[in-house]
Amino acid sequence: MKKESLMNKVMYTVDEVQAKLNRGEKLILAASEDVLMRLPKGEWIAGSIPYFMSENGGEFNTEKIFVTEVPEEIIAVEIKKYDVQSISQVYHDAPKNGLSIIITNSGSKTHLEFALNAPDYKDFAMKPMIGWISGIALQDLGKETPKVFNGQTGENISDGAVVMHLTLSEGNYAEIKIINIFKQGNGDSIKFLEDGFETEEVLINGERKNLAEYLMEKNVDTRLPLVADYFGAMVNISFQKVDQEKKKVHFYAPVFREMEYKLAAPVGDYVTSFNEQMPHNEAEKIFFSCNCILNYLYSELEGKQTGGVVGPITFGEIAYQLLNQTLVYTIIS
Repeated sequence: MKKESLMNKVMYTVDEVQAKLNRGEKLILAASEDVLMRLPKGEWIAGSIPYFMSENGGEFNTEKIFVTEVPEEIIAVEIKKYDVQSISQVYHDAPKNGLSIIITNSGSKTHLEFALNAPDYKDFAMKPMIGWISGIALQDLGKETPKVFNGQTGENISDGAVVMHLTLSEGNYAEIKIINIFKQGNGDSIKFLEDGFETEEVLINGERKNLAEYLMEKNVDTRLPLVADYFGAMVNISFQKVDQEKKKVHFYAPVFREMEYKLAAPVGDYVTSFNEQMPHNEAEKIFFSCNCILNYLYSELEGKQTGGVVGPITFGEIAYQLLNQTLVYTIIS
């Protein structure tokens, strides 16, 4: 029982993480910026965030560090920093048999570049990549900047991405999975006139209308995202803000003009629907996972367990490309 308890522990003090790094352990970390600033150089990457699914359930914590340890199946580790000019190489740089863990900052130029253009990058989705968008406490939005950290160099980065490229031993492979409780509803077809994170006019059933006015007229519950069907995969675009004064709608992920979107079908109970799809049977096999801040808020996950699945609560999830209102995880088989 003691061993099981230790294996389930994911929240560590600064002193405990310092000791791990001094032993040469390779780590993927998440914590508040001021906590991460206290760590020594080493084989680690990190992103700022104070929300977690931990061994204690959902929690807001500005003192401890969420730790993901690199498993024994990994035989080589390379940490690389990217910026808005070089992020397009991220898939090309990934090992042939491996897994890449990526963290970039919410609202940064690198975040926006990756979100808009990742599907056009060389070798996109040819190699498994998973990760998250760093953030801050919600009450500090507009006051502080989300950060990412390169532990090898000690860099605290305001605009960029850090990636841990992991090479797997022969006979092992990484599998990435996505939990999404939403699917397209049967309502109006929505098409956008340009790519981006905000919009004013759109085509609704082929007719040009202001989206903010449409959402207000229909009294749309914006906890439900827009959903696009990517060849059978449902991809969410979450609403960040409906600006009634400026008649503009802001999103947490980019919309694309060639795609057809529909409002998500209503879910009977957000909490129940989310928990029903949790990977309960695979929880012990998960190497890395992260969950969306909107799932945390709308499912009221603080203090609640999520089937043994743990990870940072993020401002966006990456499973090959940027996602919203999902839980993503990877298993090494």
